[in-house]
Amino acid sequence: MSVRVLASTFLIVAALIVQPVVAQTVYKSTMPDGSVVFGDQPQPDAVKVDSSTPDTSDTGVEILQPGAEGQLRKMESARQDGESSNDERRQAEENLRKAEEAFANGKEPRADERIGTAGGGNRLNDKYWARQKTLEQNVTKARERLKNL
Repeated sequence: MSVRVLASTFLIVAALIVQPVVAQTVYKSTMPDGSVVFGDQPQPDAVKVDSSTPDTSDTGVEILQPGAEGQLRKMESARQDGESSNDERRQAEENLRKAEEAFANGKEPRADERIGTAGGGNRLNDKYWARQKTLEQNVTKARERLKNL
């Protein structure tokens, strides 16, 4: 039985919620002693009665004033330019970090970058120095790119 009561209560509440909004006239009655009474009917002994009907049209909210579309487009364009500039800067910082890391990790010579000497030792060959120069140039380019942003 409680299920029926609950179901019927739900249906009644749902029917009340679904009702369309109807504009009702509101009366503002000013009484002889100066007090103000609002109601759906004017007070019979009121000195002054004003009425108003609220606008319930489904027009929505006008956010922009007429002619503001151009300003909005300019602001959106400036925001996108700023975001792309920030993305470029972040990318340049990341490239510099990677170049510096590669330069620091590239100090140790590779197996093919040493040659033997007549005295039994070994020395670094031109391949090592060329790689070091390339790594250093990469760091310099990355710093310049970041500096120019």
